[in-house]
Amino acid sequence: MAGPADVGPQALCAREPRVPAERLVAEMVPPPRFDSVRFDTYNPDPGQPSQSEAVTVLSGFAAGLGGAHASGGGKRRWFTKKAPVATGPRGVYLDGGYGVGKTHLLASLWHATPAEPALKAFGTFVELTNLVGALGFQQTVQTLGGHRLLCIDEFELDDPGDTVLVSSLLSRLVEQGVALAATSNTLPGKLGEGRFAAADFLREIQGLSAHFRPLRIDGQDYRHRGLPEAPAPFSDEQVTKAAYATEGASLDDFPGLLEHLARVHPSRYGALTDGITAVCLTDVGPVPDQSTALRLVVLADRLYDREIPVLASGVPFDRLFSEEMLNGGYRKKYFRAISRLTALARDAKPLVSQ
Repeated sequence: MAGPADVGPQALCAREPRVPAERLVAEMVPPPRFDSVRFDTYNPDPGQPSQSEAVTVLSGFAAGLGGAHASGGGKRRWFTKKAPVATGPRGVYLDGGYGVGKTHLLASLWHATPAEPALKAFGTFVELTNLVGALGFQQTVQTLGGHRLLCIDEFELDDPGDTVLVSSLLSRLVEQGVALAATSNTLPGKLGEGRFAAADFLREIQGLSAHFRPLRIDGQDYRHRGLPEAPAPFSDEQVTKAAYATEGASLDDFPGLLEHLARVHPSRYGALTDGITAVCLTDVGPVPDQSTALRLVVLADRLYDREIPVLASGVPFDRLFSEEMLNGGYRKKYFRAISRLTALARDAKPLVSQ
C-alpha cells in the first residue's frame, strides 16, 4: 500500500473548486471548532456576572423560538407574502471585547434553538455577503426567509457598502419573521477599541436597531491566558519534508498561493481546503497589497474554523502586513488573521520531526 511519501502532498494552487449554491446554504452552520459547544460548556467568570446572565437570556431567547415560524409556518417557503412582525425584539446583539466567548455563545444559541438545521443559519458577515454575491439579493431573501434564526458572527462595521447591503437583507428577513443574533467588530479609531461596540452597531444598522436587544458581556480575553509564544518559522526543507510525511497535507509556495486566491471566489475558500489535514507553505513573505491581504484574511478564517494546522517557512506571521495596513481601516481583520495563523502555527509544530 502506498504511504504518504509515495502519494506526495497536494497543492491548493491546483484546486479550482466549484461550489453549488445549495452547498453554500447548507454549510451555514457553526464551524467545526464550535460544533460541540453548548451553553453548559461555557464557563462564566465568577467575577463577571454579565457572563452568567448572557447564558440565561440566550437560553430563554432560544426557547422562545421553538414555536411556529413568526410568518405563520415552520417550513421553508420560496415565495411568501409580507408577514406581520412579532412583537418585541426579534434579535439579540452580543456586545463584548475580544475573547469573552461571544462566538461560543452565538453557536450555543444556534444549537439550542429547537428547529431542524435547515431552518437556522450561522455564518460570518463575510460569508453572508459571499452568499448574496453567489445567489443574488432576491434569491438570498427567498432562501433564508423561512428560517427561524440567522446568526451573524463578526458583523463588519468597517465596510459601509456591505453594511448597507446586509442591513437591507436583514430588514427583509425580519419582515418574514426571521429571528436574528449578531456579534460585531468595532469601528476603526474608536476609543476602547476591541471592547464594546453596541452603540456603533445599532447606529450602523439604522432602521434595524429596534429589533435588537443589546446584551453586554464583560470579561478578559481568555485567549491571552498562558498561551506560549508562536513558534519561529521553519526552513523550506523542514516544511517540505513534513508535507511529504503528513497524510492529507498540502504544499504550496506562499506567493503562488496568493496569486491563486485572486482567481478563486472567497465563498469557495472553505471548499479549497476540503480534505486537507495540514497546510504547508514555503517562502512566506509580506503581503504586497490590501486586496491580497483581505483575501488572505478570509483564508485564515476558514483554516481556523476548520482547525487546519499551518506549517510555514519564511517570515513570522506577525510580519505579513505592513505598518500602513496595521494602522488602517482594516487593521482588526489583519490582527485577527495574525492571531489565528499564529495559533495554527502552534498546532503545526508537532508535524516537524525533531
